[in-house]
Amino acid sequence: MFRELRRQDRKMDNNEIIEVLKKCQYGVLSTVGIDGYAYGVPLGYVYLNNSIYFHCATVGHKLDNIRNNDKVSFCIVGEVDPVPEKFTTKYKSVILFGKASEVNDDEKYSALIAILEKYAGQYMDKGKEYIKNAGEKVKVIKISIDYIEGKTNR
Repeated sequence: MFRELRRQDRKMDNNEIIEVLKKCQYGVLSTVGIDGYAYGVPLGYVYLNNSIYFHCATVGHKLDNIRNNDKVSFCIVGEVDPVPEKFTTKYKSVILFGKASEVNDDEKYSALIAILEKYAGQYMDKGKEYIKNAGEKVKVIKISIDYIEGKTNR
């Protein structure tokens, strides 16, 4: 169903993939619109329980697309280091494919706490209050991973 990496010599092992997922700050979520066009949007995320979670507003383009087609991809690029004299770039990247769905209640709260820890860990008390006040004004989306692959050029 999913294509194999062409350059098998650059394939990352699972530990390296998880390291990139945990370390990087942003990724690009790609969805398909009702019009058939791809839509890619950069966003912050957290890797938790073998899934990707992100928060967003309660309405918008990506949510419309996910409601229409829950199949998504998510791409993360880390440790980019151009090597101009060799006409190449050293990098680590991860791409995953999965199904996106809204989560609620305990799972939503756990994801928001994990996002808070990742991006604003020094403000946990204020952040928890912010989460409490945000309530229904924020959605949390989970990407259940169907396939994941990492590629590196060291």
